[in-house]
Amino acid sequence: MIPFIYVALPTRVIFGRGRISEAAAEAKRLGMKRPLIITTRQQEDSGQRIAASTGGFAFAGAAMHTPVNVTEDAMAVLKAERCDGTIALGGGSSTGLGKAIALRTDLPQLVIPTSYAGSEMTNILGETQGGAKTTKRDAKIQPETVIYDPDLLETLPDRFAATSGMNAIAHAVEGLYAVDGNPIISLMAEEGIRALASALPEGKAGHDEALYGAWLCGTVLGSAAMALHHKLCHVLGGTFDLPHAETHTVILPHATAYNAPGSPEAMARIVRAIGSVSAAGGLYDLAKRLNAPLTLKELGMPESGLDKAADIAAVNPYSNPTPVERNAIRNLLDDAFHGRRPQN
Repeated sequence: MIPFIYVALPTRVIFGRGRISEAAAEAKRLGMKRPLIITTRQQEDSGQRIAASTGGFAFAGAAMHTPVNVTEDAMAVLKAERCDGTIALGGGSSTGLGKAIALRTDLPQLVIPTSYAGSEMTNILGETQGGAKTTKRDAKIQPETVIYDPDLLETLPDRFAATSGMNAIAHAVEGLYAVDGNPIISLMAEEGIRALASALPEGKAGHDEALYGAWLCGTVLGSAAMALHHKLCHVLGGTFDLPHAETHTVILPHATAYNAPGSPEAMARIVRAIGSVSAAGGLYDLAKRLNAPLTLKELGMPESGLDKAADIAAVNPYSNPTPVERNAIRNLLDDAFHGRRPQN
């Protein structure tokens, strides 16, 4: 066995149906007397209900890719209302804003996910400004508590559940060949992929198992370095403003095919987890079975932007099991743009 280092990240996890009822008590345990409740505009009513139960103030301005200007607006509200912590309810947009505030203030965070995003289990923050997305790691970014309540997923649209779940699977796939991976991470990653791949096709009946899988995949994301797949998605999201989960869904099979030659053990684990003949082809087939998007074209990516995306992705690449070459990345993006099924 190769030598390794494993560090568990210190987030308290509360899991189970109906556990959102414990939000006020958990906020109090974290020392919050007036939390800022963070949601998107679509979940504003839910945020107002949590604000009423916790004595907090609701801010319904979270946005995709955590724009710095939105964070600045939220910071102004937090200071004006004298809030002493944050409760983020929603997907990656709400969680990201809570983490951005924590980075700037070191205030405690409670996160209540309503998707499979997984970022709630990490000390990673991706922010956008001026058409570029930058990523930071810091202990202050790590949420203190996460409440996973499958009841909150009952109104999740099937298409968004599919892309959110594929996004979570991407974290685990990259954890399997991470430069700083270890046996514990590999166990979590394979089990997370298995849970999501088996539960997502079941729709509402699979919410408990899928949320469990998302927790595992999020833990992998927080504990291991990500590689080419995440680099590409950061470029496409930050530069071309493509939707986050959908972009991960489209890119995942192609990035997996790209990395297959350099990570045979990871590919074997993926095949075992999803019950397929090949890793990349199996992930593509899973997305297709879920009626998830399969092409960058349908996400609004201009074909004229593929060269620029390849150029950016090839500069300062993340550690990757297969060498990162600009022309090979351009071919990968072309396959993803047209939705060609990977053959390996």
